[in-house]
Amino acid sequence: MFNDIGALEIVALVVLAVLIFGPDKLPKVIQDISRTIRKIRDFSDSAKADIREELGPEFKDFEFDDLNPKKFIRKQLDNDELGLKEIRNGFDLKKEMNEVADAVHGRGGDSSDSSSEGAAASSAGASVDMRKASAEPRKPAAGDPPPFDADAT
Repeated sequence: MFNDIGALEIVALVVLAVLIFGPDKLPKVIQDISRTIRKIRDFSDSAKADIREELGPEFKDFEFDDLNPKKFIRKQLDNDELGLKEIRNGFDLKKEMNEVADAVHGRGGDSSDSSSEGAAASSAGASVDMRKASAEPRKPAAGDPPPFDADAT
């Protein structure tokens, strides 16, 4: 529970507690806090037992830790009755996102098409400075729709 608290923090908390409560009241405060924590644990344990009893024998292997989403997913992926590992391994998220981005920006989906176009342009002797081309705005042709501005919407 307190795995990330170091010795220096504990010493600082003890000094702060002595300054706030004083050395004469500190033992009683510690007893009250420990009694309250013990009551909360007992209440939690009895609530868990009541829930297990009400669920019946079908849920005898039910663990409350399984309600944690990370542990639940990890347990289901380890079980793998549905073939989720095959689906997860067959899905390349970066490739899919690049294809969607290319489609949105109007670029060709295949990198082989763009590389062949670049090779054809360089073989024809047409050398274009890419910095100048990107700095100058393109003028749409007569029948082209106006450019889409994502920031304007």
